[in-house]
Amino acid sequence: MTHHSTNRTHGADADARWHAVLARDARLDGRFVFAVRSTGIYCRPSCPSRRPRREQVLFFARPEAAERRGFRACRRCRPGDAVNGNPQAALVRRTCRAIDEHLRENSEGAPSLADLSAKTGLSPHHLQRTFKRLMGISPRQYADAKRVGVLKTQLRKGDDVTTALYEAGYGSSSRLYERANGQLGMTPATYRRGGQGMQIGYTIVDSPLGRLLVAATKRGISALYLGDSDAKIESALRHEYPNAEVHRDQNGMGNWVRTILKHLRGLEPRLDLPVDVQATAFQRRVWEELRAIPYGSTRSYSEIARAIGHPKANRAVARACATNPVSVVIPCHRVVREDGHLGGYRWGLNRKQALLEQEHRMAERNR
Repeated sequence: MTHHSTNRTHGADADARWHAVLARDARLDGRFVFAVRSTGIYCRPSCPSRRPRREQVLFFARPEAAERRGFRACRRCRPGDAVNGNPQAALVRRTCRAIDEHLRENSEGAPSLADLSAKTGLSPHHLQRTFKRLMGISPRQYADAKRVGVLKTQLRKGDDVTTALYEAGYGSSSRLYERANGQLGMTPATYRRGGQGMQIGYTIVDSPLGRLLVAATKRGISALYLGDSDAKIESALRHEYPNAEVHRDQNGMGNWVRTILKHLRGLEPRLDLPVDVQATAFQRRVWEELRAIPYGSTRSYSEIARAIGHPKANRAVARACATNPVSVVIPCHRVVREDGHLGGYRWGLNRKQALLEQEHRMAERNR
């Protein structure tokens, strides 16, 4: 989301919001949040906590905007719950349901923006803007991701490509193949054959956290694994694409590997590398939120769930973290339990703790 990610209010509007905070006015819960520089926490207006000094306060239209500035949600007033009850969040949920129902009942593909506009009562422009601001993707991208999920399921079941494409709602094979490479990372027939014909290069090097495997296609990084045994992490890669052409590539990914190693050593806080991974719309939304967590900070599973507009989806968020194939690049290690405990990590809790401790030290040193 790029829209109001740094939106702050000034002047008379800010003064009105400050008076609402002083009055703990619950009527404005969900309309904005206020963040406190000294604590790094943001709250809803009615939060019962002690009031900070005015010069310490910033105002944001939505929790996501506060979190992109490095603030975390107050555990006492849970500001995300208030915002998720607002009309815009309800609008997005209705739109998602309308898209899901359309895809179940029709074979000609995604509903048009005009159709969705008629069902929600909003103009196409307003609907598109609101949906993308809250979901991070457009209604069309959401529908595409849902259809790709159905397609992948059908192909894994063994359906031929023609049957699978119609089950997934693609009206023609040409429509499917226009988008297949971008969404599957390969053609549907290749995906059905376990990656047959796909070329994946990988290399394994020493890192501060043990052996590091980096695998990639021409589009970007497809796997980043950490382990003690080369054989185990190589096996994990081949299990993902059993029929792909997987080969060691000592030189082709040199720049990416060097950047990742610098990051693991605390010398490169920002790790903005291209990735080539397949994902459902929900996974993509979670992973985008993970990449927005500031270096040196953490979020709880419930905070991520609220940030993406699914406050009860803690377990689904945890599964999306666990199935993240490009750890570190998509920093799932920055998600912890509500009580502060580490939770799980595919590559071992010792590595998760080491990553978090180093990031915290480096972030403090650079302040």
